[in-house]
Amino acid sequence: MDKMIIHLICPDQMGIISKLTSILHKSMCNILSIQQYVDKEKEKFYIRLSVQANSDQALPKEELLELSSGLNGKMNFFDPEKKLNAAILGTKETAPIYDLLIKNKSHELNCNFPIIISNHSDLSTVSNQFDIDFYKINDNHDLASVLYKNKIDLIILARYMQIIPDDIVDLYKNKIINIHHGFLPAFKGAKPYHQAYERGVKIVGATAHYVTSELDEGPIIFQDTIQINHKHSIKDIIQLGRDIEKNVLSKAVRAHLDNKIIVHNQKTIIFD
Repeated sequence: MDKMIIHLICPDQMGIISKLTSILHKSMCNILSIQQYVDKEKEKFYIRLSVQANSDQALPKEELLELSSGLNGKMNFFDPEKKLNAAILGTKETAPIYDLLIKNKSHELNCNFPIIISNHSDLSTVSNQFDIDFYKINDNHDLASVLYKNKIDLIILARYMQIIPDDIVDLYKNKIINIHHGFLPAFKGAKPYHQAYERGVKIVGATAHYVTSELDEGPIIFQDTIQINHKHSIKDIIQLGRDIEKNVLSKAVRAHLDNKIIVHNQKTIIFD
């Protein structure tokens, strides 16, 4: 039996769920779950459906797309059983990379990690431990070539301290997740912990977000914080931040892999 995840964004109006479920019922589809959200200020309707087709009938994609068009909406379909190929990009920091790979080994993340990419050789040790191909790249042309060669579906920036070129950002729209070691939109750019320390803030955090052409401006997926005080040194803050970073990043990656995120403009809708 075929399973499918459906995302729909459209202007809020009467009868959306009734129309969707009528098409699915007519095609003998079993609805496994429905989650919805209405943004009353923007008058936007968001819905995520998990459905399963009857073995004798195909999923009614064409009818659903016709409905979406009639609602002036946008609909996407996802195969929940398909494992994406995810590339991990890092520079020297290993904590978030180890966390992703260990969670993948324990089947907490539904994806394949075929490669680790870096602009330094330090991370080759990690790739050897997990029997993953390692690529040291020298420029953005090398990066594009490696991604294409390995049929990469998702890019994860695990403290990768380089700018991703616009052509790759455009090609992987809403498919590049970055962990920023700062609580965005505050403290963008380099050394956010140092910025926070100099300002004497009382909380520090981390932010997982999709990458856009504007630095640290992409739609936010997950954030978390921890309280600090005047007694904490910059070294203390960096150490405290490491735990937050890896947890926030893995939550964001899991939500993406489970097709629980709908992105609309600069906002993310994340279903449980």
